[in-house]
Amino acid sequence: MSNGEKIQKALAASGVASRREVERMIADGKITVDGEQAHVGMRISGTERIEVEGKRVRLATLDRRRVILYHKREGEVCTRKDPEGRPTVFANLPSINGERWISVGRLDINTSGLLLFTNDGELANRLMHPRYNMDREYAVRVHGDVTDEMLGRLKEGVWLEDGMAKFTDIRKGNNETEGRNSWFYCALLEGRNREVRRLWESQEVEVSRLKRVRYGPVFIPSHLTQGSWLELPPQDVSVLLREVELHGEKHKLTPDQLAQFKRQNTRLRRKAERSKKPKR
Repeated sequence: MSNGEKIQKALAASGVASRREVERMIADGKITVDGEQAHVGMRISGTERIEVEGKRVRLATLDRRRVILYHKREGEVCTRKDPEGRPTVFANLPSINGERWISVGRLDINTSGLLLFTNDGELANRLMHPRYNMDREYAVRVHGDVTDEMLGRLKEGVWLEDGMAKFTDIRKGNNETEGRNSWFYCALLEGRNREVRRLWESQEVEVSRLKRVRYGPVFIPSHLTQGSWLELPPQDVSVLLREVELHGEKHKLTPDQLAQFKRQNTRLRRKAERSKKPKR
């Protein structure tokens, strides 16, 4: 088949694995197309029956990348299903016909703030890959006395149990102190487990509040209430594609889809503004 999408790209876009991992799975004979062994570079139209390790895979829509912002609450987990019955972020996401939302990284159960989701596995992988330098910024409330020397060490790098770590930037918040609590904005390039908390704890202070406010070029909107989501408009998705060198690939909305997107986000914005309460 000369037309269609290369199978490794299609499966990566559908969240099966990265392109390189898909190629390894093909080489190991784990992927079939209409009952036949797949080979790297073969093209598919999307109508075929594709199975990965015996399980059928439904392909994402390859010409329309979607990205949504979600404001995570504390107490929510980032798994699709939780054996302990805790609330999951996926329960609050919009339905997506024939596809699934893929999380761009995670936040721990006690952290709130910005999460990104996409229907494109390749975009998700690139947004998380260190090569593309997607820094994450957090608003942090720290309990304890913070000195300039401590801030210097956190920017120079400290040794944690899983290696060296550091903040690329630290700024004091507007409300600098509340008793022995101080607010800071911290940025880092990695997303290791509980890395922000562990960095501060290495200086013998405690993180009492933690909220992610930015992922790469995407900031959490002030009107987006906890537990709510918004879809990025096409022009903002294009910015993300350029950041991770996917700008040359297709990205479009039909006129009907664009009109639906505008109506949907207008409703969500109005709802968020009605429910927004003044900060105490």
